[in-house]
Amino acid sequence: MVSPPELARRLGTGDAVVIGLGSMIGAGVFAAFGPAARVAGSGLLAGLAVAAVIAYCNAIASAQLAAVHPVSGGTYIYGRERLGHWWGFTAGWGFVVGKTASCAAMALTFAAYAVPGPWWARRAAAVAAVSGLTALNYRGVAKTVLLTRALVTASLLSLGVVVVGIAVGGDAGSADLGDWTSGGLHGILQASGLLFFAFAGYARIATMGEEVRAPERTIPRAIPIALFLTVAVYLVVGVASLLAAGPERLAASDAPLTTAVEAAGAGVLAPVVRAGAALAALGALLGLIAGIGRTVLAMARHRDLPRRLAAVHPRFRVPHHAEVALAVVVSVLVVTGDLRGVIGFSSFGVLIYYAVANAAAFTQPAAERRWPRALNVLGLLGCLTLIVTLPWQSVAAGVAMFSLGLAGRLLVRSTANSTGDAGQGPPAEGRDGQDAGTADTGPPDETGR
Repeated sequence: MVSPPELARRLGTGDAVVIGLGSMIGAGVFAAFGPAARVAGSGLLAGLAVAAVIAYCNAIASAQLAAVHPVSGGTYIYGRERLGHWWGFTAGWGFVVGKTASCAAMALTFAAYAVPGPWWARRAAAVAAVSGLTALNYRGVAKTVLLTRALVTASLLSLGVVVVGIAVGGDAGSADLGDWTSGGLHGILQASGLLFFAFAGYARIATMGEEVRAPERTIPRAIPIALFLTVAVYLVVGVASLLAAGPERLAASDAPLTTAVEAAGAGVLAPVVRAGAALAALGALLGLIAGIGRTVLAMARHRDLPRRLAAVHPRFRVPHHAEVALAVVVSVLVVTGDLRGVIGFSSFGVLIYYAVANAAAFTQPAAERRWPRALNVLGLLGCLTLIVTLPWQSVAAGVAMFSLGLAGRLLVRSTANSTGDAGQGPPAEGRDGQDAGTADTGPPDETGR
């Protein structure tokens, strides 16, 4: 069988850092402070620190694995290679369900900032955004590094407006910081799980292992740099928002950064913040739709999802069945869910994904290691801790969805074996299955913010 063509290695360290920033500094920061303030009050800053530590552990695990397995697919591939195919499926399924919820969160965030009207108008706008961007992806529109630079710039400018507006507004004060202990330890940990949603795009750098020059050096450098820069931005924005609005007003708002600017007496800048947040949400949603579609394609090719989802459009060369199915599911979540619920569900799936990444990194021998195993243990325990402290509704929905996914894989594999077609297409087992991100459709993406 002819090997599929490899992707071009065009990206240097600077490009990889930009991609990581574009995956994190986006709509997540515009959305996550509200739900975090609701459960932890001003303790959300402590929650942010905990989330950053766990994200760092996850980041170095992803970097270490990517340096040895520089292929597209991320932890779906790492789990298959180092732990077994069921673990790889668990990671891939966590990515798909978590990022699907991220799509709904981004659509709702877009609507919250762009359509300050009744709830039904916001839901309609969110569904319209999902439909429009799916149609755009259907025609093969790809997100490039240049576009990522533009989106990062727009997001940073909007966040800069928030901070400057609060600083010059004159109505912010330390009294609004509130009581850091009001939510207790459980509230801080729950806030960490919700704020993790805003960090969860950094490993997109790792999934681009086939497109980075000298990945064994570039990826381990780029991921921590992008993460540290993001933590710095989030900390500044979080402190400024609390100084301006206090935890109670942030908790009650679907557009917390607009609320913070208005509370600081700089309401004239609110339209700029709304525009920046809406743009960031649309950019995140565009990248998520493309990335999830390609991950579903990869899993379907390996018989981990129904084979029909592996279809590639003959003209536009995109996984059109996967993207249409995704749009339908996301639209249902947009209509039936709320922002806190979909953020919690997203964090559940993504934390499972990174728990597998830490477990896979733990198995690497000394010759492949760049960081001590203790960080893998800390990352794994941190992910599991944040999972169990998420809102119980998110945990229950996550457990149900993983049970459905694991049962579905067992059914798909059993059906394939009984019909004798398990060997058709890319092999379901072993390294030969690493063709998930071939050049006709682009690599599985991990763009969630």
